Amino acid sequence: MAGREDDEHDPPILDDKTEAEAKSSERDMAPQGPGTSIHRSGSRPQLDLSKAVIQGNFEERDPTILLPNQSDDISHLALDIGGSLIKLLYFSRHEDYSNDDDKRKKTIKERLGLTNGKLRSYPVLGGRLHFVKFETHKINECLDFIHSKQLHRRDPYPWSSKTLPLGTGVIKVTGGGAYKFADLFKERLGVSIEKEDEMHCLVSGANFLLKAIRHEAYTHMEGEKEFVQIEPNDLYPYLLVNVGSGVSIIKVDGEGKFERVSGTNVGGGTYWGLGRLLTKCKSFDELLELSQKGDNSTIDMLVGDIYGGMDYSKIGLSASTIASSFGKAISENKELEDYRPEDISLSLLRMISYNIGQISYLNALRFGLKRIFFGGFFIRGHAYTMDTISFAVHFWSKGDMQAMFLRHEGFLGAMGAFMSYEKHGLDDLMSHQLVERFPMGAPYTGGNIHGPPLGDLNEKISWMEKFVRRGTEITAPVPMTPSKTTGLGGFDVPSSRGSALRSDASALNVGVLHLVPTLEVFPLLADPKMYEPNTIDLSDQGEREYWLKVLSEHLPDLVDTAVASEGGTEDAKRRGDAFARAFSAHLARLMEEPAAYGKLGLANLLELREECLREFQFVDAYRSIKQRENEASLAVLPDLLEELDSMTEEARLLTLIEGVLAANIFDWGSRACVDLYHKGTIIEIYRMSRNKMQRPWRVDDFDAFKERMLGSGGKQPHRHKRALLFVDNSGADVILGMLPLAREFLRRGTEVVLVANSLPALNDVTAMELPDIVAGAAKHCDILRRAAEMGGLLVDAMVNPGDGSKNDLTSAPLMVVENGCGSPCIDLRQVSSELAAAAKDADLVVLEGMGRALHTNFNAQFKCEALKLAMVKNQRLAEKLINGNIYDSVCRYEPPSLS
Repeated sequence: MAGREDDEHDPPILDDKTEAEAKSSERDMAPQGPGTSIHRSGSRPQLDLSKAVIQGNFEERDPTILLPNQSDDISHLALDIGGSLIKLLYFSRHEDYSNDDDKRKKTIKERLGLTNGKLRSYPVLGGRLHFVKFETHKINECLDFIHSKQLHRRDPYPWSSKTLPLGTGVIKVTGGGAYKFADLFKERLGVSIEKEDEMHCLVSGANFLLKAIRHEAYTHMEGEKEFVQIEPNDLYPYLLVNVGSGVSIIKVDGEGKFERVSGTNVGGGTYWGLGRLLTKCKSFDELLELSQKGDNSTIDMLVGDIYGGMDYSKIGLSASTIASSFGKAISENKELEDYRPEDISLSLLRMISYNIGQISYLNALRFGLKRIFFGGFFIRGHAYTMDTISFAVHFWSKGDMQAMFLRHEGFLGAMGAFMSYEKHGLDDLMSHQLVERFPMGAPYTGGNIHGPPLGDLNEKISWMEKFVRRGTEITAPVPMTPSKTTGLGGFDVPSSRGSALRSDASALNVGVLHLVPTLEVFPLLADPKMYEPNTIDLSDQGEREYWLKVLSEHLPDLVDTAVASEGGTEDAKRRGDAFARAFSAHLARLMEEPAAYGKLGLANLLELREECLREFQFVDAYRSIKQRENEASLAVLPDLLEELDSMTEEARLLTLIEGVLAANIFDWGSRACVDLYHKGTIIEIYRMSRNKMQRPWRVDDFDAFKERMLGSGGKQPHRHKRALLFVDNSGADVILGMLPLAREFLRRGTEVVLVANSLPALNDVTAMELPDIVAGAAKHCDILRRAAEMGGLLVDAMVNPGDGSKNDLTSAPLMVVENGCGSPCIDLRQVSSELAAAAKDADLVVLEGMGRALHTNFNAQFKCEALKLAMVKNQRLAEKLINGNIYDSVCRYEPPSLS
């Protein structure tokens, strides 16, 4: 079945076209006249970076780069057209940008050294890479798809609504179809094809994906997947085995350094061709599905058939080893129709897979290579195929070699063709600048949808409403084919396993790669290569099932809150229901195949939930709750500050840490916390939490932290130069907990940077919200007022300067930066450039909250001092992590790591 991975991934704005544009694009399908010329630089697009400037704010996650001197059109489309399948890759830009002259942000940029003169001019715009596939004999569907998205007429400027004149486009294509279908592309789309060398594209694509995507490669043995992280500097040499219609075996020694050293004509085309003749299957996928129900022992001659059911242990052959593929057909008096198609399909699959595995092993042995990567659409994420190849490599190498597979296995050539555009900008991208996401349709389809995009949110919701829940399983809807159409844009019912979610649960999904050039690795990580953000290992089935259940049980409350945040309108209810269906499907998919979206951690799950909310336009579900809690907490802040100022230095420091821990109870992502909200007011809960703060805490390094802050034995400590405070929840958590702690650092002369989410997640405070919160707090505190003014947080006359005593004031600024994410957790391998800049002069990191200090980063080590503060609001996490109980507290102080 023809496939399409992208429709469910695109935000509606990218696919909307006015009625006039739609009519115009239909007219544009006509062939071009002879007078059309192509104005290009040597037929290759060039990117003119002269006088390039950032449009809007550098703080934005995906800033737009203006290229005022750019004149050539830049294609964002490449294809690999093979004998069996078409693989299409295209780039879509982020279109949101603003022209913000915020004084506060300018001040912070200057303090962090992020002036315009120091900005890096990235040669690629922030955007997305989409991966799509079609069967080659359905090439007209591919052309319809390109036309529906106007990919052949994309204007190079993301701020412009113009389309390119017909006849001016050139598309990069590799594979035999680049020659076969060149005239068809010209006739249907009015574009020329520039043919790229197939082998070069294959290697170029593999090199990029293996270096740029952190967990691109994985092993597959006995049904178990294990992702392999490969350091870019340790990639070469390797053997690349591309299994398409035929098989090419390539030795890769570096960028642009490769040699085709072997191959075989027995590949995917052989399997499909013989399979069609012998089973009458109409598609490759149908043939694979048959193999899942097959028993090859009815056709293959096994070692046990020769030796009376016994192993041939002397040479290491078990009774179930195939001695001769299709060998029993020689001696049995049967015709073709006497054999089950399922058995024939499996026998064919094993014969060809074993052959590919053995030939690959022999070539790796020949060149002394230990690492073999298998790609191509024959693999197709099919468990039995991968197991068979892996077994062959393991068997013949006696375990010395490892077969590895690629998540983007079929798209290597298309990726390489895309990179053949000069100045494509991908060479400089690193793994931390690529974020893979799996929105709405991924759980249902795994790539098995096709046609023009769902044009707006209403269509997406309508599609979700067609899905039917049967227990824990979800089935696809009937095709949404309007009358007088070709069926493009419809969604097919899964063709096997009745109500099952996928026809092949082991297949991995290919998401959309978001290119975010402003993301960087947090520079204070002690060893980024060894860093693993997730504390909980969801590869453990018990842990995975527990946390998927927790998220599922929390879903009704989340939907109610999201709908209420938008007034409880019918539209909001409809979107809320669609979100619930979509996220439930994600959870069901991950229960079925934990590796479906790559290496799975709790942080990935929580971010998936937030992305799914945003997809259905619930931008900030807890907005009104956060505002209400902020107002209530600001009202009692003056009394708290007065109480703190009356204490001795030592008592105040303990009270401050107790306050952070107590206030961290306010977490709408915790089931236990939600129950508390239903029983009391925010102040009542805070007081109850404070009363529970009895030392020793479950993890209690307070004394070590106190000695560092206050000194001991008459020895005065040196003050911290800059502290990064990663804040968690709105309301009491940040206002009664973290702000007073920040104030303490400020009064000691330490610069303080409050680090908050770039996008909303649950009731977490965002970087955009913090300035108003600080302004409200500064009305009652000169220390905060002076520091906020210096940090650019207070603009014009936002607060009353007050007339309090200035004796205790210092000149340290208070700043706010965004962290680059929109999740309750944080992966410090992907943070905003402004946070990375702020970290360079920091000597203390304070991580607060379950998401940032426990679910992630509990075991993280830093080059500087670190303080991890959290109240545990989940019994299982308490038992697993600290051998404790719910509402236990963690105060973990760590000196700089020596690694």
